[in-house]
Amino acid sequence: TGTGGSTRAADEVVREITDAGGVAVANYDSVATEEGGANIIKAAVDNFGGVDILINNAGNVRDKSFAKMDLKDFTSLMDVHLMGAVYCTRAAWPMMLENKYGRIVMTSSAAGLYGTHGHTNYSSAKISLIGFMNALKQEGTHKNVLVNAVAPMALTRMTEEVMSPKLAPKMKPEYVTAVIAWLCSEESTLAGEIIEAGMGYYSKVQIVEAPGYIFQGDDVPSPEDIRDHWGEISNMEGAQPYPGADDVIRAVFGKLKAAAG
Repeated sequence: TGTGGSTRAADEVVREITDAGGVAVANYDSVATEEGGANIIKAAVDNFGGVDILINNAGNVRDKSFAKMDLKDFTSLMDVHLMGAVYCTRAAWPMMLENKYGRIVMTSSAAGLYGTHGHTNYSSAKISLIGFMNALKQEGTHKNVLVNAVAPMALTRMTEEVMSPKLAPKMKPEYVTAVIAWLCSEESTLAGEIIEAGMGYYSKVQIVEAPGYIFQGDDVPSPEDIRDHWGEISNMEGAQPYPGADDVIRAVFGKLKAAAG
């Protein structure tokens, strides 16, 4: 939940990896500062010679309705979820571009994609990571630095206070790590994907845009015009995704040209 500063969880993961024959080191810096993010990446470089994979998974929660929420509880989550990802990614990004290889996964959430009551801070932070991922995709893919996002459904230390323990058997984090491991593999060529994962369920999530409606003539439509044509404006039949903002603009100009004859 972001309370306390115990290093126990990190130490347990290191122990689990080393007991299985692997090599691991723990770092206790906070992702919520630029220095902390840089130190985390530096620890990886110092111990392993570089960074090929980055999973931005740090998180905290402060559940309270927006009317009752202290703004510090809002900025606290943005500092950890969004800026933590920014700081760590910023530190690893140059070497990934130089090496022409990198795999980055952002940990988003259904709460960010769709919203949830009492979590305006968490939802805002998690959807921000999708925008961050989409922009990084534009800058990194041509250098084989591939950025994706997962929206996990799992019972963890952070979510155990808001989820029933009865769900634990089906909400093991291992269900999520499978898709993350795939996205981080050399074999994967995916970029800009959002994948919801948990309990054995996996689904691609996509932002799509409706074909839209074009008002003819040079007159700016009135609020009443928008109201009267809302059925056409909101018709999702034929909706499609776009690789980037430039593609949307080109598509709109194409539709305007076609409508003008």
